[in-house]
Amino acid sequence: MARLQVKKYNTVTFFNGSATNGTKTETGFKINTASGDTFASKKLIFATGIRDLLPDIEGVAACWGISVLHCPYCHGYEVRHEKTAILSNGDAGYDFAALISNWTKDLTLFTNGQPAFTPEQTAKLQQHNIQVVDKQIEKLEHNNGQIQNIVFRDGTKSFIKALYATVRFEQHCKIPESLGCQLSEEGHIKVDVFGETTTKNIFACGDNAAKMRTVANAVAMGTTAGMAVSKGMILEEFKN
Repeated sequence: MARLQVKKYNTVTFFNGSATNGTKTETGFKINTASGDTFASKKLIFATGIRDLLPDIEGVAACWGISVLHCPYCHGYEVRHEKTAILSNGDAGYDFAALISNWTKDLTLFTNGQPAFTPEQTAKLQQHNIQVVDKQIEKLEHNNGQIQNIVFRDGTKSFIKALYATVRFEQHCKIPESLGCQLSEEGHIKVDVFGETTTKNIFACGDNAAKMRTVANAVAMGTTAGMAVSKGMILEEFKN
């Protein structure tokens, strides 16, 4: 729907192709594509997202975003009070367990190997009746993405309705980095309040530059970056 609305403007065109690399020029930037086309611009906005690096466990990819979840604020209400599990370990697993405990009290933390919690963390998990299971996971049994059981390598199973997982990610597009845009320790593109990166005249918005992975946040960041770019170009032209 949004694409159809944007297409109403004769100043906007869509290019169906893949950008392969970018270079700085005297007047701005050039973006090269796999088809051999080249685009020149004074400023760039990257809304290229991130790529989740899912664990190598059969069934996780098929259930991702359906019953294997990354965020309780996106999906937690729909599975509240259900038999729920978390696939994580260490500080990340502990913090996630504390958060998810608000949505359900039937919660198990699967570490898929040796637990890496401090004695204080272990005591707090026990205090809240959050079981820790360290058995190695073989696969997830599911029905069209709806998880049924966690199957362990020893052949046993654990029935659950929802599984939260902390997963690593990488930038979907490497061009910003190649143009000098710095990343945060977590791997997001660093931006200021207007969406400008550490490389002047390059902006980023959405999941590639923010922890808050929601459509509303991406739209807000895109609006901010678009206005900043527009204002900057208008004022530059006015001064010249």
